[in-house]
Amino acid sequence: MIITRSPLRISLGGGGTDLPSYYREHGGGFLIAAAIDKYVYVTVLRPFTEGIYLKYSQLENVKTVPEVRHKIIREVLSILNLKTPQVEITTLADIPSGTGLGSSGSFTTALLKALYAHRRHLLLPHELAKMACHIEIDRLGEPIGKQDQYIAAYGGLTCFSFNADDTVDAVPLNIPIEDLFELEDRLVLFFTGYTRSAGDLLKDQHVRSKQNDAEMLENLHYVKDLGLRSRMALETGDIDRFGLLMHEHWENKKKRSGGMSNPKIDNCYQKALNNGAIGGKLVGAGGGGFLMFLADDKTRLRKAMREEGLEELRFKFDFDGSKVVLS
Repeated sequence: MIITRSPLRISLGGGGTDLPSYYREHGGGFLIAAAIDKYVYVTVLRPFTEGIYLKYSQLENVKTVPEVRHKIIREVLSILNLKTPQVEITTLADIPSGTGLGSSGSFTTALLKALYAHRRHLLLPHELAKMACHIEIDRLGEPIGKQDQYIAAYGGLTCFSFNADDTVDAVPLNIPIEDLFELEDRLVLFFTGYTRSAGDLLKDQHVRSKQNDAEMLENLHYVKDLGLRSRMALETGDIDRFGLLMHEHWENKKKRSGGMSNPKIDNCYQKALNNGAIGGKLVGAGGGGFLMFLADDKTRLRKAMREEGLEELRFKFDFDGSKVVLS
């Protein structure tokens, strides 16, 4: 039996510039992401009988790979080119999908890591992330970026540059250790109560970027610059400045699509600013999921969000990335 896990993530700056429709044509993308200690787990074992046995939110028991309904599992098994499939795959997650924490990329990396480990094949982080992106973006045609797969594979607080030739450069955020602890302590996540697929929002961004829509491209250029400024703030230990940049990012992000927010989210966000938050934003593509804030007064902020019915998700940073936890 092999058990793997891949971390979920939060975006710290530059999100949205990791889509091929942007970085291939407009000088590359840049973002900072942080892996957190909430995970997607995948278990792989060889059952006693031939066939493919899948246990996720549904159960599947089929004989051949083309019969598999779960599209990511089907594509991964297709790449492995199993002649006589005899495999059982089980998946679990700390947080449900559709919450903006990158669960799809985490699942794909954990699945690849597990199946290759089961065959005693080592995948390095850049190989794992590249393969996961190939499956989701190239083979399945999802209108998504590369952030989730890369941060899940690498872990830590990492700066990613997405180059026009489809290569990706990964560099650890050079933040002093005391400031790292302060950042971890002051970042807080609250669930809005809304789940959604990122596909519609990202598809709109993808299409408008491909059409060279001036408003969308200006927005994304601005976001990339915000990512670079966020890196400078964090690496110089100016955590409060980073919080203000989060607010600036959110105000700009809302202009990208009418579905980015809603009145309840806007009300909760404003109440947070009035009760101990320096700045914040929705994590992920938008429309739901988790609100993330940099807190100046966590006690007041938590009380205000409880009054709005928002549940907090407490977390720490993860520095392992995708890993085998049992073999």
